[in-house]
Amino acid sequence: MADSPSKKSPKKKSALIGVGLDSDGHKRITRGPNFAMVGGTQDTHDEMVEKALKINEKLQRRGKQLEDVSREEFNDIAHEVGLKPVAVERPSNN
Repeated sequence: MADSPSKKSPKKKSALIGVGLDSDGHKRITRGPNFAMVGGTQDTHDEMVEKALKINEKLQRRGKQLEDVSREEFNDIAHEVGLKPVAVERPSNN
């Protein structure tokens, strides 16, 4: 029996979210096909948008969407465009 549309799992979606924590009093929001960048000074905001666009270009060259790449592949792409990893402390399960 064929699956009904209501039983299909929804397509996975991914997005890059950038938040500029420095400010010069202006409110900046830029949205793209799979990203949203908010805040930051003009320089910070422009840099965030540039990195997101470069990531999208690299994904397009690979024939992939953001939701299709593994964490490792995304990290490789992010490194290629000049993003640096940030150590994230995970809460313990006590």
